[in-house]
Amino acid sequence: MTDSPVPAPMEARLVDALPAGPDWAYEPKWDGFRCIARREGDDVTLTSKSGKPLGRYFPDVVAMLAGLDRDRFVLDGELLIAAGDGLSFAALQMRLHPAESRVRKLAAETPAAFMLFDCLAGDGKDLTGLPFAERRTALVGFHAKTGNHRLLLSPLTRDAAEAEHWLQRGGKALDGVVAKRLDLPYRPGERVMAKIKQHRSADCVVGGFRYAGTTQKAVGSLLLGLYDDAGKLDHVGFTSSFDADEKKTLKAKLEPLIEPPGFTGEAPGGQSRWSTERSTAWQPLRPELVVEVRYDQITGCRFRHGTTFLRWRPDKAPQHCRMDQLARELKPAGLEELLGL
Repeated sequence: MTDSPVPAPMEARLVDALPAGPDWAYEPKWDGFRCIARREGDDVTLTSKSGKPLGRYFPDVVAMLAGLDRDRFVLDGELLIAAGDGLSFAALQMRLHPAESRVRKLAAETPAAFMLFDCLAGDGKDLTGLPFAERRTALVGFHAKTGNHRLLLSPLTRDAAEAEHWLQRGGKALDGVVAKRLDLPYRPGERVMAKIKQHRSADCVVGGFRYAGTTQKAVGSLLLGLYDDAGKLDHVGFTSSFDADEKKTLKAKLEPLIEPPGFTGEAPGGQSRWSTERSTAWQPLRPELVVEVRYDQITGCRFRHGTTFLRWRPDKAPQHCRMDQLARELKPAGLEELLGL
């Protein structure tokens, strides 16, 4: 272990339905930062999925792992932060701050937890060649000896029906479910697991749009809005899942509706860690058009990623497109239920 590089996390391919059978096991898909944690004596490292070091941003987790009565291990898991009444991805993002004093202040105010779902090495022995069933046994044994409330063991079931039930009852609580073959060795960097993500839909007002490129011959994306409790239309994300012909057609549909201000609350163009197009000018629209979009995650009151266009909703009144239709982040009771606490 001493000179070996940190392995890349084993990954999952997206599927439409969970595989079933006696050779499969299922775990919740947690909404956090994927992390490989390694300890060799006094040296503890946290490494992201992209291979970047995370230890300086999570000194609380480093200290927790350094305090365990096990001094040689490699663990695969997810960094999570409970903030307010749920798990907060935004709180994780706030940790990625250049000032050490700020990071340590956040670590003291909102300490992170580490959710375990695989054991790659223990007591200096490489376990990656073992089948997942044996690695899981080693992980359960490792966790049982720690006794730290911020080191969590991810639930696992071999019942596909229970995994499907997680998806159904956990629509506002889980990012999805991951399926693993019990005989599968750990294969770093390969997409050999299967995952099904929890998708939700929302009806949104089209409060603006961006052109595709500088020629302005087609629409690049629709800017989506929802009304808050004060009746202000806040920008919540975008959708761009149209083909080239559709984007040209959209230009004729949208340009007659150009009229400031478009968004009367939070508007596009400001500093945002969610936006990928914030430097591009946008056109405001009269709030008349409504679309239904599919999304996977929200952070705060924003879609974290681009959404998928499903359909136009001419039957839906724009003023009825409100923030309260968004799924909220995981409540502590839901987490306790999944962990069997």
